Amino acid sequence: MTERPAEQSFLATTPDGAVLQCWSQGEGPTTLLLVSGLGGTGGFWKGTSATLSGQLRILRFDQRGIGGSSRGAAPCTIEQLARDCLTVLDAAKVERCVFLGHSTGGCIGQALARIAQERLSGMILSATWLKPSRYMSGLFGTRRDILDIAPDAYAATATLLAYPPAWLEANWQVYDASIANAPVTSKERQVVRERIDALLSFDGSAHAASLDLPILVLGSRDDMIVPAFLQEQLAQALPGARTVLLDSGGHFFPISRPDAFTAKVAEWVAGL
Repeated sequence: MTERPAEQSFLATTPDGAVLQCWSQGEGPTTLLLVSGLGGTGGFWKGTSATLSGQLRILRFDQRGIGGSSRGAAPCTIEQLARDCLTVLDAAKVERCVFLGHSTGGCIGQALARIAQERLSGMILSATWLKPSRYMSGLFGTRRDILDIAPDAYAATATLLAYPPAWLEANWQVYDASIANAPVTSKERQVVRERIDALLSFDGSAHAASLDLPILVLGSRDDMIVPAFLQEQLAQALPGARTVLLDSGGHFFPISRPDAFTAKVAEWVAGL
């Protein structure tokens, strides 16, 4: 078995005082910055990082107010979360990277490409959307209401929606872990609430045509959180974007279909 490169942790401090917990793994010539979705954890990418770090340098981090990262004073917006990515790149001494954002992370990537396109050599938008829709507003508005009433139910429904049922049945420890980590404190719920508000406010449609860099839209046809039609809408708005939709995997296909996911990512990055 090939030994994986050791992972190193480091901290990145934003101008408003948020201290971000970051990790770097691998020493490849290309750096891949991994940005997770609503949950905001770097842990979402641990398996992806281990697999791809043999050929790439992988950066991942806990977003502000999540996991090992402090909240800071700035309002939580998609643009602010994009600027946090620049803080991570600067702390890691990386001038240019390939960006991979999943779900809300893909919205962050679109904002990052708008404000600092010179820092990106390519971008993968995984399970991501372009602009507000009735579906997203209905889904996340309901999830926000559940969050305030019953945090355990919020965590349960989030997990039940995110994975294919058969996969989750066979990996029920994922459900149990989600319940154990439900946002039960008022502080935790406030962080989740402001992140839901941020994603619902994002609209990348005015700037999509100006994103002049290689882009891969990567998704799954059975995604119930960001349905395929929203991902196809995103791809149509981006000039020259390539689209790959897996036949299955649910919203969290990087976890439920790790081999297919990392293979698609590695193949696309190698072609840049």
